[in-house]
Amino acid sequence: MVYHEVLIRIPASFNNTLIQRLTTVATCLGVIEEDDSIIAFFPEKADMISVRRELSIIQSLIEKSGQKFALSFDFSIIPDQDWNESWKMGFVPIDVGNLFTVIPPWELPKDGRNNLIIDPAMAFGTGHHETTRSCLVLMEKYAMNDRKNSFLDLGTGTGILAIAALKLGFHHVMAIDTDPIAVHAARKNAELNQAAGIDIRECSIANLTEEYDFIAANIISSVLELLAPLITRHVKPGGIVVLSGILSGQDEEVLSAMKQAGLNLLERYPDGKWISLVVKR
Repeated sequence: MVYHEVLIRIPASFNNTLIQRLTTVATCLGVIEEDDSIIAFFPEKADMISVRRELSIIQSLIEKSGQKFALSFDFSIIPDQDWNESWKMGFVPIDVGNLFTVIPPWELPKDGRNNLIIDPAMAFGTGHHETTRSCLVLMEKYAMNDRKNSFLDLGTGTGILAIAALKLGFHHVMAIDTDPIAVHAARKNAELNQAAGIDIRECSIANLTEEYDFIAANIISSVLELLAPLITRHVKPGGIVVLSGILSGQDEEVLSAMKQAGLNLLERYPDGKWISLVVKR
């Protein structure tokens, strides 16, 4: 059996949209995110015409956003014996902050660290991307207090932030996502980490009734702006919110939306071309 490998060059702000379309519409086996591109893998019998169609749709979305960027891609065939190695090369263990090490299931845990075992096959957030790393660093920093009762991972993806919250000592951890594939991946990763205490649901924040001491949201900036009133509604007075997925230059709009909703800035945390915000109610 052979596999299709597609190297796609795309603006970083469209990564999540592309990954979601490839994994829900096409028969994508998994993706590797790099600095300015995404590598996607497909089985031999995949309908590559539909893959090209999805890439055309993404290009149209880029043009409608006003960006002058021509999405480009290269197709190649890799033999069966090389596929696992090609897939695994992008997922080596990585230390994040003072406490965490993110490892794929095929690696041994690292002594003296909180190991987050993440199967990257079909969701978003492996710890290698700047936005996920920033969330973990900021969660570690701001969770070092007595308010560890409840945590909400908004847009959970692989579930990595919810698993990290449980390891940080939060007693009640909720993880939600509107994408059923992400919910499935989060549940699988929770099992890998023996994190049975996480409540993982396919829903939006509008479906929730509880308030939380800590919320982490690694979502694109336009969605964060829209969700600002709901985020404020669901964080307890004095509670902390970590916002990530924000490209440099978009942070002022996100912060303005959060301030209007009643959240005040504690920290602006840059990592490369990305900015994360820590706000407090």
